[in-house]
Amino acid sequence: MKFYYVYVLYNKLKNFIYVGYSEDVKKRVKYHNSGFVKSTKAYMPLEIIHYAAYSNMKDAKRREEYLKTNRGRTTLVIMLKEYFSKK
Repeated sequence: MKFYYVYVLYNKLKNFIYVGYSEDVKKRVKYHNSGFVKSTKAYMPLEIIHYAAYSNMKDAKRREEYLKTNRGRTTLVIMLKEYFSKK
């Protein structure tokens, strides 16, 4: 079965959160940390702090789009409250 992933990257020093979608999370994170993605290049290094797998691409894309909204970001911070409290 093929999975589709929604992932969250974070840079602690700059307090930067990035939400993305990929079929290969490890490869995509390496791509981000190699400076090939314009929107994250200035925030390297990034660490993956959360990811979720979906068996349906539409569900994964819908979740990614939601997490990129203001309400979604708030949900994300609440979901990962323990992680962010360690800062």
